[in-house]
Amino acid sequence: MMNADITVTAAAEHYFTNFLKEYPSQGLRLSTKISGCSGHAYVLDVVDLPHESDLTIPMLPFSFYVDAIAYEKALKGLVIDYQQDALSSAIVYRNPNEKGACGCGESFTL
Repeated sequence: MMNADITVTAAAEHYFTNFLKEYPSQGLRLSTKISGCSGHAYVLDVVDLPHESDLTIPMLPFSFYVDAIAYEKALKGLVIDYQQDALSSAIVYRNPNEKGACGCGESFTL
């Protein structure tokens, strides 16, 4: 495993740390899938171990794993944030590789 050029903000790290207290797992895994009207969607899974080829972003008390193929094609330079206001909260992906996104925010185009 090697490190990935992905930034997880302090707000997102705090959210993920609290979220993972509900699960007996070791971390999170980020990948993409073909989905939606724009072509690609982010997939965030709770996992015990990374896949053999995954990249890693070490964090305490958990690890953040990234699918190597998705990283090469779509995730280099990604910033993952968590935003909350009076009406809603969401994980926000700021991806410099995105060329566009669908109106509902489910998928993105490279």
